[in-house]
Amino acid sequence: MEPSAAVSPRLHECALYRPLPKGWVQCTACHHWCGVAPGEAGKCGVRRNYGGRLYLVTYGKAAAVHVDPVEKKPLYHFLPGEPILSLGTVGCNLFCKFCQNWQISQFREFRVNPETGEPDRWIGEDWPPERVVEAAEQVGARLIAYTYNEPVVWVEYAHDIAKLATERGMRNVFVSSGFETKQAWNYVEPYLHAVNLDLKGFSEAFYREITGARLKPVLENIEYLGSEKWGKVWVEVTTLLIPGHNDSPEEIRGIARFLAGVNKNIPWHLSAAHPDYQMLDIPYTPHEKLIEAYEIGKEEGLNFVYLGNVRDLERSTTYCPSCGAPLIARDGYRVHELWEERGVCPKCGARIPGVWA
Repeated sequence: MEPSAAVSPRLHECALYRPLPKGWVQCTACHHWCGVAPGEAGKCGVRRNYGGRLYLVTYGKAAAVHVDPVEKKPLYHFLPGEPILSLGTVGCNLFCKFCQNWQISQFREFRVNPETGEPDRWIGEDWPPERVVEAAEQVGARLIAYTYNEPVVWVEYAHDIAKLATERGMRNVFVSSGFETKQAWNYVEPYLHAVNLDLKGFSEAFYREITGARLKPVLENIEYLGSEKWGKVWVEVTTLLIPGHNDSPEEIRGIARFLAGVNKNIPWHLSAAHPDYQMLDIPYTPHEKLIEAYEIGKEEGLNFVYLGNVRDLERSTTYCPSCGAPLIARDGYRVHELWEERGVCPKCGARIPGVWA
């Protein structure tokens, strides 16, 4: 169907969708596979149908831009100590009740005038791809992270930044829920260098009730990136342990066993939760629970397990899986490298999986 003449040229047409009868479209970016009626948006709130075409109404609109250490993503085996320019937009395809960035990720209730391209309320500042890459260059960052909200809902914007960044010699990182389609991964992969995927729990009930998504597509994406794409895109996984919801020993062991079955060299980050958004009644994750989960991960054969959102120097250190020698010590986001040659154990000479240069 031809687009309406009233659609503003300021609106950016999505690459990932297909037309349906009667002016409807289907978004193909994530596993909600939203069918979107004319004038309406998908579950994310930012991919909207005008004139039988799908538009990303947050293209070029960043709601948050910061320079972080790469360890904050978290990535522990990808260029340690590097600064990374991080940005996000409004909207998300998940509805996590514990979201720590809910002010932007859960912001969906706005309308965009298709004639002018203007939203009816503030959704971000103008950050076209050129400005993002130039900002990274100005602060001396050779990494860019697409984070704070789910990047697949603004994948066309992320794609264009990443393409330009790659052409300038930079590398790109997705911090993601792992709910993307294969079409989305294939679209961005030529310009993608690392991913941190959330594995938020290990039951369909948890995903359905707490996140508004499903577990199976996330597991399939971890298998896809952790095996088929291993070596092309560096992968790490994070699980936020929420007391009383996803922290039983059985569930933790299930996650660890699954990850080890995919690739025992995938780093697994176990993060402490705190009360936030719609889960203000939960306690902080006890340090003892994190240690228990760490030990389970090691028992199940994972070579690299780390604790996050707590101060634990021992369990934030990277050790050689062959001889146990400490290789990278961390205190928060401060990094102390203990090897002479990055990626090589100084004691036994083993090669350590990761991207070190």
